[in-house]
Amino acid sequence: MKKKSWLIALLALVLIISTACSEDSGKESDEKDEKPGDKTEEAGTIKIGVLASLTGALESYGKQTKQGFELGVEYATDGTNEVAGKKIEIVFEDTETDPVVAVQKATKLLEDDEVDFLVGSSSSGDTLAVLPLAEEYEKIMIVEPAVADSITGSEFNPFIFRTGRNSSQDAVAGAAAIAKPGVKIATFAPDYSFGWDGVAAFKKAAEDLGAEVVLEEFADPAATDFTSNLQKIIEEKPDYLFVVWAGANSPWNQISDLKMQEKGIKISTGAPDIPALSIMEPLVGMEGFSVYYHTLPDNEINDWLVKEHKERYNGDVPDLFTPGGMTAAIAIVEALKNSEGDADGNKMIEIMEGMSFETPKGTMTFREEDHQALQTLYSIKLEKQDGVDYPVPVLIRELSPSETEPPIMNK
Repeated sequence: MKKKSWLIALLALVLIISTACSEDSGKESDEKDEKPGDKTEEAGTIKIGVLASLTGALESYGKQTKQGFELGVEYATDGTNEVAGKKIEIVFEDTETDPVVAVQKATKLLEDDEVDFLVGSSSSGDTLAVLPLAEEYEKIMIVEPAVADSITGSEFNPFIFRTGRNSSQDAVAGAAAIAKPGVKIATFAPDYSFGWDGVAAFKKAAEDLGAEVVLEEFADPAATDFTSNLQKIIEEKPDYLFVVWAGANSPWNQISDLKMQEKGIKISTGAPDIPALSIMEPLVGMEGFSVYYHTLPDNEINDWLVKEHKERYNGDVPDLFTPGGMTAAIAIVEALKNSEGDADGNKMIEIMEGMSFETPKGTMTFREEDHQALQTLYSIKLEKQDGVDYPVPVLIRELSPSETEPPIMNK
């Protein structure tokens, strides 16, 4: 009997060990089946990877986006930095305004950091290079502030949503300021996707209003001398020169040196960020449009943004792309509230298509067809104001989301 009992106990021990091994094996199999991002959600964390030009020619744009995004998460979560019981973690990466680097950094965010969302970038070139990764990894990418029409046009995929405005929205606003029958307009822009799309969209909008675009001049965005380009424009004798430009290396000083306005050529453009406004003294009196200036919107969210930004950044006001960063953060948090914290990309698409949300620029809506955020822009005039050392964009009138609604170009 003793021998029989011993055998039964041994068999029971073997059974227990084999069952435990089977359970461990099952756990390992389950872990292998996990998709990137599952671990962060199970741990109660939502990870957001933000791509921006934090160095180089577009450094100021990237820093504005970064500051705005941080403030936006704080605002949208009432200071908790949590949504639906999950902590929000932000990982910033510098694209260096280089599409190759942008892809490397985005891949790192998706694979190593296992982010649930991508946001960015400052450059249209960087952004276009990264778009396919959002679809490959089935992660929502909020495009901010890149403006190339092709992002929500020919290169669109369903995981892309843009809070930033696009070139066509800029174009409608710019054309509304100057285009009418009988007016001749020349354009000047950098020779890459931002410039090409901007000019193409402006030309269509201006011609729809009866104006004639007589010259489209493009220049190397890294050039330091635009004299030959501007001379071609002077020789064409247009009524207006409409300039599409971004970055620190701008043509304003040379436009002033060549006395183009004294030659009868009026200048029009979108009001840029504050550092660029500081060298636009010769353009006081110009009528154009603005994406944002801190005194233009009249709403509680913008009031909060201006107040908090001044307190945290040595009295500095939010600049051109700060509210865009804030808006991207608000959009993500609002979508997560609606999903009860589920960051699954495919579920997010269903929630975010047609979603309206409040921003520093008023109500925005993601258009269902192409996920472009419809939004307010501003018709402005540059004026000199006491105590301000740059021309100030002063509101002529708001251009409503319906007025600036761009064509659908992803079909």
